[in-house]
Amino acid sequence: MFHKILVAVDRSPMGKQVFAEALSLARSVGASLVLVNILSLEEEECPNMPALMGPNAAYPGGISSSVMEIYQELWQSYAERGLRLLRSLAEEAATAGVPTEILQGIGSPGSTLCELAQTAGADLIVMGRRQHSRLNELLLGSTSNYALHHAPCSVLVVQGRPSPSPVHASEQVTSVTQEGGVLT
Repeated sequence: MFHKILVAVDRSPMGKQVFAEALSLARSVGASLVLVNILSLEEEECPNMPALMGPNAAYPGGISSSVMEIYQELWQSYAERGLRLLRSLAEEAATAGVPTEILQGIGSPGSTLCELAQTAGADLIVMGRRQHSRLNELLLGSTSNYALHHAPCSVLVVQGRPSPSPVHASEQVTSVTQEGGVLT
């Protein structure tokens, strides 16, 4: 069935859910995992300096060396957080008896994920879906949609579980104790 499963993970709750699903699948079919974290300018946590870079830079004279050093430190910290996540999940998989390797890519998430799947020889990609609004998906694209159409192997998209809706004050349940006291 599946022998090598590439798993796209990040630090979001969806990333944890994707890992759990992939680990369970790998254990049941005897597959190994390739855990992937992609460093991307599209990621919320990514340090970004678009106003300082490129032909329309806010500072036409260029970027000062101190600003560039700070940016490089922020990028290095961002990359290291991704590696720590991968190592932590790899340890968890090893504890569960699943052989695991880690990869960290840089670039557009969809195309980088597909390239890494090809390079790693994966026969399945497991990834999540962020459920962007239709407008955001139109403007930003969808990584899962890209992978479904361009991956060199099968793709399993893990859907997010809806979070329980909070109980509103008007919907609170009132309980009455045997002694006649009211609990809310």
